[in-house]
Amino acid sequence: MTIDPTVELYYDPFDFGIDDDPYPVWKRMREEAPLYFNAKYNFYALSRYDDVARALPDWETYRSGRGTTADILFSGIEVPPGILLFEDPPLHDLHRRLLSRVFTPRRMEAVEDLVRDFCSRALDPLRDSDGFDFVADLGAIMPMRTIGYLLGIPEEGQQQIRDLNDKSITVAEGSSDVSPQVFAEAIAMFAEYIEWRATHPSDDLMTELLNAEVAEPGGIRRPLERTEVLAYTAMIAGAGNETTARLIGFMGQLLGEHPDQRHQLVADGSMIASAVEETLRFEPPSPVQARYVARDVELHGQTVAEGSYMLLLNGSANRDAARFTEPDRYDIHRKGGHLSFGQGLHFCLGSALARLEARVAFEEVLKRWTDWEVDYENASRARTSSVRGWARLPVKTG
Repeated sequence: MTIDPTVELYYDPFDFGIDDDPYPVWKRMREEAPLYFNAKYNFYALSRYDDVARALPDWETYRSGRGTTADILFSGIEVPPGILLFEDPPLHDLHRRLLSRVFTPRRMEAVEDLVRDFCSRALDPLRDSDGFDFVADLGAIMPMRTIGYLLGIPEEGQQQIRDLNDKSITVAEGSSDVSPQVFAEAIAMFAEYIEWRATHPSDDLMTELLNAEVAEPGGIRRPLERTEVLAYTAMIAGAGNETTARLIGFMGQLLGEHPDQRHQLVADGSMIASAVEETLRFEPPSPVQARYVARDVELHGQTVAEGSYMLLLNGSANRDAARFTEPDRYDIHRKGGHLSFGQGLHFCLGSALARLEARVAFEEVLKRWTDWEVDYENASRARTSSVRGWARLPVKTG
């Protein structure tokens, strides 16, 4: 996608044409309007690395409690408690401490063999075919199985939950509308599993949440309310499924487009973790973070008033030439960080799991196939306000 510099600069998170390749628009924003304003949806946006890196941890100015996706924030829908992504301190800190005990290094270590088994089960039947789909056959399957296992949801129920989640986050082009029932519908998916698990405890996250206690201000301890357990479960399932599926899709695409780098990974599997990091920088599955501006803030000579909406474009920040050398070049040897998991108190709790899943997935893919070409004619994009990426990414291996 090329942008005519004589055309007025316009960025819209609900425009599918922009979403297909937002990087030229984001580059113009960094250069021409580092504090961008969209009059149609009444939001501001920050696109430079330094601005986004400074804003992400500043929760006192940029609040998450009214929604961290553009559709939720702009709609004014009330967000129920227990959805960590949409919370501010002190409630956020209370709930994050609880979930950090759930996402322990011990649990992540224990899950690696399981992830490898899920990958093998997904990929082995495809070895004699002339191609497969990185999303439909792997990216949508393995994270769903992993999260389902961690939560304690049986395999027969996992696909239904994924389908309902996909439906709830899909957006129509040019529309920021979102169902007022979106949270109630997402939470209702898990009610039956929670009730069953309450009388059939196991070594899984739902059981831990049902038995968990939180310390309220003043030191009073209480068990989680059932609605909180449901909200936690819905959040973990949704976030863990979608972002990892898009990461695997992007990595399949980029390694398909860069055969020299793909062959380096075949020769030296220890570099796959570095390729995961570069994929996260180059094509972050969650490239836009929405925030509510809680107090007046001065940015680039302008005052952004309390009550405004702000989009923090971490996907743009990851391509900022002031931070990265040749930022539009995919390079698995690149060193240095990215903002794809956020910064500060909202840094992604599931980052270690996402990295593990992507690494293991490509260890297993590259054992079976060393060459593929993306079939773009039959590829399609997912259209959501929370994640960006491929809904289908077929490749030809024969």
